[in-house]
Amino acid sequence: MANYRFYPAADQRQDEIWGYTCEQWGEAQAEKYIRGLHSHIQELADRKRLWKSLPGTLIVPPDLDIDVFFSRYEHHYLFFRELSDGAIGVMSILHEAMDIPVRLGEDLGQIDRGKRPLKL
Repeated sequence: MANYRFYPAADQRQDEIWGYTCEQWGEAQAEKYIRGLHSHIQELADRKRLWKSLPGTLIVPPDLDIDVFFSRYEHHYLFFRELSDGAIGVMSILHEAMDIPVRLGEDLGQIDRGKRPLKL
């Protein structure tokens, strides 16, 4: 079973999702959504054939020389990369209504400045 880790920006987005969902629909729904999100990420880690490649010219900063992949979970898009140990590094989690190019550029810019994924 492959594993996954979150970069700080994605970890922060996850906290925001929890807070918003908890405030709007209660703690039980927030827990259900986050558990489902983690199950989806684990499925991605276990099944590389589910990965969709993000065109590098779309949003990835030119000096960030990595392949970026994405997947959708309910109302959120996950952006991730494969780490050197084969794990998934979740770089960003963005709601479908957000300005995705701008927000993703901000999150990937943090990675470009040397931030590393958190340990699980």
